[in-house]
Amino acid sequence: MSTPTHPGSRPAVRGGVDSRLPWWALVLPVLAFAALLALILDPAKAHATTADPAVTHLVERIRHLIGR
Repeated sequence: MSTPTHPGSRPAVRGGVDSRLPWWALVLPVLAFAALLALILDPAKAHATTADPAVTHLVERIRHLIGR
């Protein structure tokens, strides 16, 4: 048995939906991504030189592959 539907049962949206983002909602993630990418591409500037040699080797290998 089917239930009758009423097309006018949804409330009307007045004024629309404000879907704009503030400027910082786009800029901050881009800046964070750029900073992390810079640290990955140049690990000597990361100041975390006590890392495991295997991790350092992996990062250098990835850097070498990206640089091709």
